[in-house]
Amino acid sequence: MASLARNAGRRVGPNRCRGVTLLEVLIALVVLSIGLLGLAGLQTASLQFNTVAYQRTQATMLANAIVERMRANREAALNDAFNGGFASPPPDCDPSQDVGGTPALDLAAWRNMLACQLPLGNGAVTRPDANATEFTITIQWDDSRGEQAPMQLAITTAL
Repeated sequence: MASLARNAGRRVGPNRCRGVTLLEVLIALVVLSIGLLGLAGLQTASLQFNTVAYQRTQATMLANAIVERMRANREAALNDAFNGGFASPPPDCDPSQDVGGTPALDLAAWRNMLACQLPLGNGAVTRPDANATEFTITIQWDDSRGEQAPMQLAITTAL
């Protein structure tokens, strides 16, 4: 109490507060910069996840495309005209090639679409049981930029 009474009449001058505001500003800048770095990392991760989601959507649509071509030519599909493994090496993209009609042309056009819409896109149509009407469409593409195994999407459907 005595020290409070002793300082009650005194005013704290600018000499005693010098540098406090500068220190507060520096701390605020450090906190703000850490927050902005976190936001940039979040944005980068979001962009990567959106790219993967887009590629999965493209793969699903392309799997449905070959299934529809097979359903349009069901007799040939049941005679294994569409069956084929992965092309080695994957075909190059040729935007002018999208002509179908026969199973071989449909399969070539589908593989071309895979190559055009997915990075290193490749696909296979297999029939696990020769007596069944079920087919497995497998699509793979490289999203890893050489760091991981290729992504794969497999869909089984009945004609």
